[in-house]
Amino acid sequence: MKSDGKTDVGKKRTQNQDSIFFTDVSIGPLPNLYIVADGMGGHKAGDVASKTAIECVTEYIRESTISNPVTVLKRAIIYANDKIYKMSREKEDYSGMGTTFVAAVVDENNMYVVNIGDSRLYVIDDMIRQVTLDHSLVEELIRTGQLDRNRGRNHPEKNIITRALGIAQEVTPDFFEITLKENDKILLCSDGLSNMIEDDEMKDIILENQNLEDAVNKMIDRANYYGGKDNISVILAVK
Repeated sequence: MKSDGKTDVGKKRTQNQDSIFFTDVSIGPLPNLYIVADGMGGHKAGDVASKTAIECVTEYIRESTISNPVTVLKRAIIYANDKIYKMSREKEDYSGMGTTFVAAVVDENNMYVVNIGDSRLYVIDDMIRQVTLDHSLVEELIRTGQLDRNRGRNHPEKNIITRALGIAQEVTPDFFEITLKENDKILLCSDGLSNMIEDDEMKDIILENQNLEDAVNKMIDRANYYGGKDNISVILAVK
């Protein structure tokens, strides 16, 4: 695996509440690991939530002896959720904080994905396919047929998240297992990218720029060109 990633404050926010982590080499029992977390909460709290999520998950994985990727990710997320939830209960400044979380591990031709919230993972070959499902009010309205997807992009309640890490004692992530082909590209991003750029435009940028760093920078530049309304985080990896 080869990867590159970057997080950017965007054009409208004064603070970056996103956090990212990526490594192409082994971490604990896992052969690699890619994470995007988008924090939410009051001033500083979202930043603390996303950083704590990544710190807890990577700490747990480094010390784990569990070889099954899904099992180790599930237990790491429970550990992180417990830590963030307790912090939010113990300190008033952190009250109500939480974070989205999307992560992937690639083992041979299999990719294991976990997500909570509306940060996303896509697979790109000659097409682009969203693997994760957003845990958001708008996405639930779309899935139940109450809202058209095109109208959903500009819905006034688009930012309402129905599931997040750290906001409750129990956490319910989604897990996906995907078979990858050689040269498939994997995109993890916060909604600061996916809300600003259409999927097909992201695909075009990735396919037109074989250098991963160039593709990452151009996607962030494009999101900022379109307004940069939120923090923007991108990790791009290739098998």
